[in-house]
Amino acid sequence: MACQQSRYHSFSSASRLQPRPSGVTIDESFLTEDKSTQNRKLLQKRRTLPYREIFEFFIEDFKTYKPLLSSIKNAYEGMLAHQREKIRALEPLKAKLVTVNEDCNERILAMRAEEKYEISLLKKEKMNLLKLIDKKNEEKISLQSEVTKLRKNLAEEYLHYLSERDARKILIADLNELRYQREDMSLAQSPGIWGEDPVKLTLALTMTRQDLTRTQMELNTMKANFGDVVPRRDFEMQEKTNKHLQEQLDTLRASYEEVRKEHEILMQLHMSTLKERDQFFSELQEIQRTSTPRPDWTKCKDVVAGGPDRWQMLAEGKNSDQLVDVLLEEIGSGLLREKDFFPGLGYGEAIPAFLRFDGLVENKKPSKKDVVNLLKDAWKERLAEEQKETFPDFFFNFLEHRFGPSDAMAWAYTIFENIKIFHSNEVMSQFYAVLMGKRSENVYVTQKETVAQLLKEMTNADSQNEGLLTMEQFNTVLKSTFPLKTEEQIQELMEAGGWHLSSSNADLLNYRSLFMEDEEGQSEPFVQKLWEQYMDEKDEYLRQLKQELGIELHEEVTLPKLRGGLMTIDPSLDKQTVNTYMSQAFQLPESEMPEEGDEKEEAVVEILQTALERLQVIDIRRVGPREPEPAS
Repeated sequence: MACQQSRYHSFSSASRLQPRPSGVTIDESFLTEDKSTQNRKLLQKRRTLPYREIFEFFIEDFKTYKPLLSSIKNAYEGMLAHQREKIRALEPLKAKLVTVNEDCNERILAMRAEEKYEISLLKKEKMNLLKLIDKKNEEKISLQSEVTKLRKNLAEEYLHYLSERDARKILIADLNELRYQREDMSLAQSPGIWGEDPVKLTLALTMTRQDLTRTQMELNTMKANFGDVVPRRDFEMQEKTNKHLQEQLDTLRASYEEVRKEHEILMQLHMSTLKERDQFFSELQEIQRTSTPRPDWTKCKDVVAGGPDRWQMLAEGKNSDQLVDVLLEEIGSGLLREKDFFPGLGYGEAIPAFLRFDGLVENKKPSKKDVVNLLKDAWKERLAEEQKETFPDFFFNFLEHRFGPSDAMAWAYTIFENIKIFHSNEVMSQFYAVLMGKRSENVYVTQKETVAQLLKEMTNADSQNEGLLTMEQFNTVLKSTFPLKTEEQIQELMEAGGWHLSSSNADLLNYRSLFMEDEEGQSEPFVQKLWEQYMDEKDEYLRQLKQELGIELHEEVTLPKLRGGLMTIDPSLDKQTVNTYMSQAFQLPESEMPEEGDEKEEAVVEILQTALERLQVIDIRRVGPREPEPAS
């Protein structure tokens, strides 16, 4: 121990006594030069060069430790050479991975285009069938009216023929009587008849009258029986027409029965809807009775800095909840401007690492625009290359590099207090959520990549490169980029972009203006609607997962049960994604996750509410459509 202490003292005394070389001072000045003007890879190599020269100087100067320092240098040089060889070997694999990724994307786009074409054909067929059904219904109504009219005409004709038959019989009887009277008178007036035998003539007259009466009766019988008979050709034609009408009547009766059943179903739905309406109306009355009156927000215009004009600009298009946030931000920003120092929060475990400090720290009092620009620069540096450190540690290191170690803590407190107040600002609220661990930084990265991909698709659709798209092109790009979104969601995005159902197809949209931001980092309503739909889709996804599991939030869920629930609601999930979700939900490293079917799976349990809250933090979304349930 004494030997080590003496050696340490000799080393420290030797380092103090040795004169500092002039070359070292030059190299240190090189380390502090502006790094933004050099290429990153060349800068990295040149930054290590001064350290290498200094280390060689130490090796040559300290003769006692020269073997030890040489071995250390050789070990690091060997490790660096090994890492370079490994990187060089992985370069072809990276190129191959990019090629495979492009092929897969092309196949996916081709499949989507084919599905879209099939869907359009099915929609056209559906519209044709609906038109055919409407046409048949119209024919059915017209035939019903025609059948009713024919029945009425048939009844009238039947009554007319009956009256004609009775009148004909009466007229024939009158004619016979008149004929008998005329014959009697002619016999009485004829002079040649008196020469005949009266008995013979009377008998002949009687027989003749009997024959006439019998013949007349047969004639009347024939007329009565066959007076209404029609020709066979007319009868067959009428029979054919009657058969055709009967078939149509049967078809109409079947259609009427189907319509009647549908009407009964619709009436049941109508009654249930009426019950729900009455229930909602009673709930609305109860809420109106128990709720507090709406506040008069116009009172704030005289309190907010900037007067009525600024308050009108802040309150435009916001609901009461959003107005409360705006008012709190205004009050908080005023209090922040009045503070010159922040009290340190100490070194407790519950305090974030970048805020652990005792004493007073200065309030730098930056503007809202300065804070937004600083956060954007932090995101750019975070995304520029892969960072292995945690986000809070990166944030503090970024402040140290930007403002120096002496002012880093003051800027950390200043920025933290600002982003904690301004909830309505997208950049600040998202940065605060990631910084405090309420949201994974992958959510922010994925959202930015989605917006960039959408802009790229719109640019590809703009063949003239004029920055303009028609409504059809805009709708097509949205559907191809977001194939899982519903028609209502696509319509919401189109309305957020400035198009409504009443818009003309000939109108053109400046799509590049949809992706612009103001000086405070606020995006356009179109990008905001994308973010709102993403959060709604995540909530719906987790709600379906809870419903599929069928247990309460306070109950425990096992690893295989949660995996089965995810695969049921989203069958397109791959194994790697499922393992990532499982690792987050149960807070286990992916390398320690039990394999599917392993006995250890049942031993891994977690409270369902805790698991869902952990999944809410990460970027969890639907990969493919859910399989439709079998019809009962």
